[in-house]
Amino acid sequence: MIRGFLAVAVAGLVMIGAIGCAGNGVEAPSPPPEVGRPFAETSFWNAPLADDAPIDPESEAITADLRRQVEAYGAWMNTDRFSTPVYVVADDTPTVPVTIALEDPTLQARVQEVPIPETAVPARGTDRHLVVWQPGRDVMWEFWQAARAPGGRWAAQWGGRLDGVSTSDGVFAAPYGASATGLAMIGGTVLLDEARAGKIEHALALAVPEVRADVVREPAQRGDGKATSPTAVPEGARFRLDPDLDLGTLDLPPFTRALAQAAQTYGVVVRDVSGAVTFYGEDPLPTGSGAFESAFDGLSPAEIAGRFPWEHLELLPPVVEVQPR
Repeated sequence: MIRGFLAVAVAGLVMIGAIGCAGNGVEAPSPPPEVGRPFAETSFWNAPLADDAPIDPESEAITADLRRQVEAYGAWMNTDRFSTPVYVVADDTPTVPVTIALEDPTLQARVQEVPIPETAVPARGTDRHLVVWQPGRDVMWEFWQAARAPGGRWAAQWGGRLDGVSTSDGVFAAPYGASATGLAMIGGTVLLDEARAGKIEHALALAVPEVRADVVREPAQRGDGKATSPTAVPEGARFRLDPDLDLGTLDLPPFTRALAQAAQTYGVVVRDVSGAVTFYGEDPLPTGSGAFESAFDGLSPAEIAGRFPWEHLELLPPVVEVQPR
């Protein structure tokens, strides 16, 4: 989801299926490079938390509100709807312009040459997110409500371009980016390779149904919250599992244990609003991978997320609290 003033319909766009590969006589682009995690090692997405990191004075009240929402709305993990397909492309991938529905000359100028593969498809669901990452140029684009019209033209409601990905903190300057907060879509997303390995070495992105209306916490740059309670969860809030908790003593499914280990080591950051308390996984659309089905080992997303040890979360202090923009 994204902030309210962006909720304008894209007119005249017709979604179509994936377009085939390059035709006869047209040289296909090089295969995408092998890549690791995006963003700087010192980014809040990637840097481990200190065991003695301080706890926010409001931790008890705000974590109680988060647990209430888990009980009221359930817990989930988006992997094949309202998720994030990530297209990693080579330097010679042909580019196309993307038309931004909302008038913003700065953003429009930055998305005139985007190397979107011919086979690219946005995520299922109304948000229709799409991420394109070109490691060779150290650039990443992300879009909200992306759509392809006949003729191969692309359009989106909103989005952003991030340069210097490898040294970035993984946050778009306001008001850009496809999330409600400006936090990069891929930042806290569990990638397919991580699902296969059962090991997640970064913070997790989280969405909750009710977020605070009057304030967001950095690293979030903006928000779309509506809850008026002073103990409501603010977007940008950073949680972590108690570092003294022995995860081995808990009866957790293997993939839930991997989520818990990441939350204990790197933390959990509130990125968006959703219908349930939700983690994010990379959408398998680009590859058709069954990595999450294998990792879940017959359990549903609700069971995987529902058995997360929510009762052991602690709230970390904000870098700074700001008014939503």
